[in-house]
Amino acid sequence: MAKKTTIYDIAKRLDITAATVSRALNNNPKISKATRELVLKTAEKMNYEQNKLALALKSGKSNNVGVIVPRIDSNFFGSVIRGIEEELYPKGYHVIICQTQESEAKETANIDTLLNAQVDGILISTSSNQIKPFERIIKKNIPLIFFDRKKSMDGVSSVVINDYEGGYKATKHLIDQGFTKIAHLCVDKTIEIYRERCKGYKQALIDSGIDIKEEYIVQAKSNREEGAKAVDTLLKLENPPKAIFSSSDFAALGAIQELKSRGYKIPNDFAVAGFSNEPFTKFMELTITTVDQSALEMGKIAANVFLEQMENTDIKIEKKVILEPELIVRESSLKTAPKKSKLKKVN
Repeated sequence: MAKKTTIYDIAKRLDITAATVSRALNNNPKISKATRELVLKTAEKMNYEQNKLALALKSGKSNNVGVIVPRIDSNFFGSVIRGIEEELYPKGYHVIICQTQESEAKETANIDTLLNAQVDGILISTSSNQIKPFERIIKKNIPLIFFDRKKSMDGVSSVVINDYEGGYKATKHLIDQGFTKIAHLCVDKTIEIYRERCKGYKQALIDSGIDIKEEYIVQAKSNREEGAKAVDTLLKLENPPKAIFSSSDFAALGAIQELKSRGYKIPNDFAVAGFSNEPFTKFMELTITTVDQSALEMGKIAANVFLEQMENTDIKIEKKVILEPELIVRESSLKTAPKKSKLKKVN
């Protein structure tokens, strides 16, 4: 393995001190233009690479920002990351992406890794109920911004959509189509966004005078297999539902496939609505009704909240941004011509 070039190697080649080389590489105004150019030219010829971690420790800034998501193979999180990167890259920041795969242990390990890398900030959609790792970030005075999945913490900003309103609107749409026996597939009741979507579902039923049946609320992880299993469970009930609002598009897809395999005609026999507006929902032979989460906008806003904090380190900035979700009505739930309808603006 070839030995890495150091500032001492450059200094020896040019017969100057290592301190002079260091100042020239860091654009110190005490170094003349001629010396600086000579050092930079020599460093390039000798394939010298600066130690970024050492520079970060010295300057207190690494120009790296950590982004932690539950999984990167989701279009939603991919779009959020795109929005973050589009805002931060022009400002000289690089994005380090980590995924937790819904693991609390991996989330903690990712946070530790990013802190050790001296990142300037951490933007996260959390997968856990823990608080201590986030308190550690705050104690180090590193900007922390939650997006999509958040923790309610003093002094910490967040960018989310109104999940309650999204759940309410999707359920109300199914009711307006004439369905009263409506089930709900909830990804994980321990995570706030899914609890809020479930609350919206329940309130829509209450406001329409429909009794809540707890047996209609089934936990189903965000994948097709879980959606299919949920349908099997629901159809075994003595009084099965005739419609489903799923807090996940993937579970909604699995539900639709299972229903069709059993001979149900959608939406006439059984209607289905999902959540997230994954790309496949509009490209299926049977397009799927869903709630759009404004992923790109969410990423951009989260990035700009971080930039604002970096520009105002002497004051406390705490922003709680709630975005307006959009119900996109398609064939899987609609008995008339497809259309789009926006939810009321959330202040």
